[in-house]
Amino acid sequence: MDIKEIAKKCLQDEAQAILNLIPQINESFDKAIEYMYECKGHIIVSGVGKSGHVAAKIAATLASTGTPAFYINPLDALHGDLGMIMEDDVALLISNSGNSDEILHIVSCLEKRHNKIVSMTGNPDSLLAQHSNAHISVAVSKEACPLNLAPTSSTTAALAMGDALSCALMEKRNFKARDFAKFHPAGTLGKKLVTKVRDVMYTENLPIIQEDMKLIDAIIFISNGKLGLGVILDNNCPIGIITDGDIRRAVEGSKSNFFNLTVRDAMTKSPKTINPDAKLMQIQTMFQKNKIHSLLVTDKNNNLLGIVDYFAIMN
Repeated sequence: MDIKEIAKKCLQDEAQAILNLIPQINESFDKAIEYMYECKGHIIVSGVGKSGHVAAKIAATLASTGTPAFYINPLDALHGDLGMIMEDDVALLISNSGNSDEILHIVSCLEKRHNKIVSMTGNPDSLLAQHSNAHISVAVSKEACPLNLAPTSSTTAALAMGDALSCALMEKRNFKARDFAKFHPAGTLGKKLVTKVRDVMYTENLPIIQEDMKLIDAIIFISNGKLGLGVILDNNCPIGIITDGDIRRAVEGSKSNFFNLTVRDAMTKSPKTINPDAKLMQIQTMFQKNKIHSLLVTDKNNNLLGIVDYFAIMN
């Protein structure tokens, strides 16, 4: 079989494995969500081997979306780290077989402490499933590995179910973008969620242009302005905006009459504006919705304060 076909089949098998999980969103899933939502402590996520890597990722996703959680290595847990688990914590244990010795040892300790146990396994009849307060099956019919041996479809299924738990808890907690920003203060995503328009808008040497200026002169003016636009004001309130695109369309429509056209003939009236306290995420939404690359920043009296463009939110 062609190498590309092998890769495609792997993706198809893993995608199908995820789709096959949909029936597992059932009463047991609801019970798991309820335990995790009502948890007054932390969600302790654990697994062995590849399931351990999956568990660490799920713990990180939960923690970043409003559900306090952390990953604990089962071997470390059995050698002292069980002291990190408090009576109000809920355990989320992940094991494809559901019979891993290390996980079952943890189960024994958690049962003595009366901690609630939520499990995800590929074997609903396993010991782990039987000793859980809520069990979610992530069984797959086969691995995507050509030998049907390496954890591929099974780990993908477990990851996807972890995401499903996280998304359901986000909705149940009414977790919003402003909350997300609290947990992601760094990087591009955090910047978009917390940075305000006033922090990135241009305020100096704004390209203010007169509406009776000839378009031929406006071209030079706009080019020198380096924002690809000119703003037309009336008593410091924007009444129009003219961009490279406006001029191009005017040229195409006027042909030989172009040299007689003024800014007034080509400008876009009632330009889009935004409040200086709006967040960058809101700017991005407006850019996409209106198919524009610049917004005029105005105060409550519609006085021009600055200009923000697409590249300001991409840096």
